[in-house]
Amino acid sequence: MPILQWLTREADLKLSAHAPYRLLEAVDEHSHGDSEEGNMLIQGDNLDALKALLPFYAGKVRCIYIDPPYNTRSAFEHYDDNLEHTKWLSMMYPRLELLRELLAEDGSVWISIDDNECHYLKVIIDEIFGRSNFLTSFIWKKSYGGGAKSKWFVGLHEFVLCYTKDITIFPEMFLPPDRNAADKYYRYKDYKYESRGPYRLQPLATTSMDDRPNLRYPIILKDGTEVWPEKQWQWSKERALKALEDDELIVTRKKGKCTIAYKQYLRDPQGEERKRKPTSIIDGNYTQHGTYESMALFGLEHKFAFPKPEGLINIILEACTKPGDLVLDSFLGSGTTAAVAHKMGRRYIGIEMGEHAITHCVPRLKKVIDGEQGGISETMNWQGGGGFRFFRLGEPVFDDSGRINENIKFPSLAAHIWFCETKTPLVGKADSPLLGVHDGIAYYLLFNGILRDKSPQGGNVLTNAILRHLPPHDGPRVIYGESCRLGSQRLKSENITFKHIPYDIKAR
Repeated sequence: MPILQWLTREADLKLSAHAPYRLLEAVDEHSHGDSEEGNMLIQGDNLDALKALLPFYAGKVRCIYIDPPYNTRSAFEHYDDNLEHTKWLSMMYPRLELLRELLAEDGSVWISIDDNECHYLKVIIDEIFGRSNFLTSFIWKKSYGGGAKSKWFVGLHEFVLCYTKDITIFPEMFLPPDRNAADKYYRYKDYKYESRGPYRLQPLATTSMDDRPNLRYPIILKDGTEVWPEKQWQWSKERALKALEDDELIVTRKKGKCTIAYKQYLRDPQGEERKRKPTSIIDGNYTQHGTYESMALFGLEHKFAFPKPEGLINIILEACTKPGDLVLDSFLGSGTTAAVAHKMGRRYIGIEMGEHAITHCVPRLKKVIDGEQGGISETMNWQGGGGFRFFRLGEPVFDDSGRINENIKFPSLAAHIWFCETKTPLVGKADSPLLGVHDGIAYYLLFNGILRDKSPQGGNVLTNAILRHLPPHDGPRVIYGESCRLGSQRLKSENITFKHIPYDIKAR
């Protein structure tokens, strides 16, 4: 497969592996609502933040949406969008590598981009995700009016590149029913109207160029007439005969020729209203809508530059996620993806390095939790609720020799280990070797003199004396420490799993 070459490619291919692993440190003053929801807002460089998330979320993110700087050679207030081409590729490649590691096997990644870097971006994503996992380039009609004018044309669109982790297991995508289309096209009624609603007629024959001999067969009508397709039918013979028996085929005779259409009901046999596949052109949710939403949230003076409208993100998340799924945006901007995911009942992680993580994202999500009614709130019947927790990137966990960084304090490592083991934030002050009990398992950390004794007979080493002084727990225990002086049989009899610092700390 052809690959893209640029000046610093060889060094850039190593950036994700060499990025330092940092702790995530909670900042409660910027958090809001229910901290148990699992929603995260992280301030910091997104390369380091993505690396910090790997131990907890590798292979667990169902949908990634990012809106990276477009490299348009113009500076926006909240972004330095004037990156030289090589630097832009250098910025994107390692981040895409980490994003792929975080993506679930049946997940998808969606990337907003314009003409300046779209085609270069596709080539590097082909390399990272595999060309066979490319779904399509969605065309987003971004303006209902004039658009961006050049000397030669008026620009009305951008792209949303969509890739899957593994296209062989990626599920079908559907959007909710289009009420306008339903009223317009589903116009006929029959005796099944009460259970399946109105129907429309669709041709049973196909114009597909595929040669499928098994789909070329006669349908024999009640009067004995044989009806053959010009090329082939859409359905198998068994399915077509069953539809004929159930009075779901309509035969039209004209000038001695018979054509067959099938009844496509608004609702399926289980009574669920027919959904629709997303189209490759996304229309009706424009940049202007995003600007109005930003003005309503932040005022004219502090509105965000060219934010994506909530309706666009709603379409994407509706197509490829369901309630409870995890959504990630590592170029969060003003917080649109997190706001939409919150209103749609998805869990989310948002990463933003700029100060507007605090000036825009935090107040926006607080308003969402408090029930703000902009964007898709009416569509989703949003009434408020939920919560998120704010994090900053802390010290690198390891030094250049692979040892625990001497600046790492007990509370930081305790919070990290607890989150790594339980996938929940550590509540309360970390001032005891017993971090807490989760699902019947007690977790302990012996580190940094938590027992005021760093000698081999105590402190960070699990000995008989230390074990006697640990807070008791009647059940399984996981104990982290720098060394263990107890034998395997003793550990088994005490129902203890010992984990070694630093080797058993999830990091790299």
